[in-house]
Amino acid sequence: MNNQLKHKGYIGSIEASLEDNCLFGKILFIKALVSYEGKTVAELDAVFREAVDDYLATCQTLGQSPEKPCKGSFNVRVGHELHLAAALAAMRKKVTLNDLTRQALNEFLQQHDDGLAAV
Repeated sequence: MNNQLKHKGYIGSIEASLEDNCLFGKILFIKALVSYEGKTVAELDAVFREAVDDYLATCQTLGQSPEKPCKGSFNVRVGHELHLAAALAAMRKKVTLNDLTRQALNEFLQQHDDGLAAV
């Protein structure tokens, strides 16, 4: 089951409100709040696409660069012991700690194919 919408590199959530009898969501992994809602999945997908296009057009009008979901770097707090062990493993493999981390993430995503590797 796919519970996310995708358009132009942006990912949107799908939520349901029983009280309001509607579906709604927001663009994920950006700071700007861009939300949308609809009555059916097809309508929600259409308004999500419109919201992404509108966000990109608004950024262009304002002369701003649109945020990219997940800029490509993140900080991970792993504690001293794990950090040291990873640094030593990277040194033994003659790769950088970044390369070791990328390899580990790729292996994890391949083993736990949640559809995330295809994003």
